[in-house]
Parts: sequence; structure tokens; C-alpha cells
Amino acid sequence: MIWETLNPNMILTDLDAADKNDVFRQLGSTAIREGYAKDSYVDALIEREANFPTALDIDGFGVAIPHTSVDHVLKPGTGIGVLKNPVTFVQMGTDDEYVDVKLIVMLCVVDPDKHLDELQRILAILQDKAVLEKLQNTHDKQEVIDIIKEKENTL
Repeated sequence: MIWETLNPNMILTDLDAADKNDVFRQLGSTAIREGYAKDSYVDALIEREANFPTALDIDGFGVAIPHTSVDHVLKPGTGIGVLKNPVTFVQMGTDDEYVDVKLIVMLCVVDPDKHLDELQRILAILQDKAVLEKLQNTHDKQEVIDIIKEKENTL
């Protein structure tokens, strides 16, 4: 279960970012500080996002799910950023379609084989627009975990 592995220190609510690289610096630095990622992680996020965009438009709600190769990660984890104001990302699978992202789910992946399973579980949670709206409207880290737990327990 995703919620069982969430660390409140890896959740940033009211994240105020100028652009996607600023999001990566803030959320990625948290992963480094908390021991989930190497010092190279932020630059790797920025580089990977430039080549493989991770934004999704889920029923009008922008979400991004950035990650890097395992070379930049120390242990598995998930960072969540609830943006104060939307930040523009490129939509997954395109070069020129843009999404105003309100929620970031950043993955620290150490086992590429388990990565797809985790991504599918995260997408199952995020497909519910009511969940996305609840996440956007909370300012409490534990409430973020509780919202995800509640949804995950219904899957």
C-alpha cells in the first residue's frame, strides 16, 4: 500500500514554485535531505523531465509523476507536492502539449521491476478527481496520507 510507506517529511503542502525546475529543486532536495536520493537527484529529475515529460491531465486536473533512473536513488520513497499555484509541465507522450500541474507525485525508484506496479497503484488513486481535489485543498501532511489511505482501501 502506498500510504503505508509515505513519510510526512516527504510531503510539501502549499508548495510555492516558479516553474517545474523549481518544483524539482524543492521536492528533490527534500528527498536528498531525507536520505532517499543522492546529490545528483535534482539534476537527474530536470534532465529526465526534459526528455520524457511526466504530466497528465486527469479530467482537467494536472498531475505530474517525475522520477529518475535508479542510479540517483538510495532507497524507495514517494514525495508529494501540493502546489499553491499551478505550474506548467509538458504532457506525457508529447513535446508540445502543456498541462497546468497542481499535484506532484515524485518517485524514488530503486527496483525498476517494481516501478510499474507502484505507478499503476498511484494512477488508480489519482484517477479519482474527488481525491485530487481533496489533496489540493489540504494543508496538512497527515491529511494527505489519510486521503490516499482512504482511497487506496477502496481499490
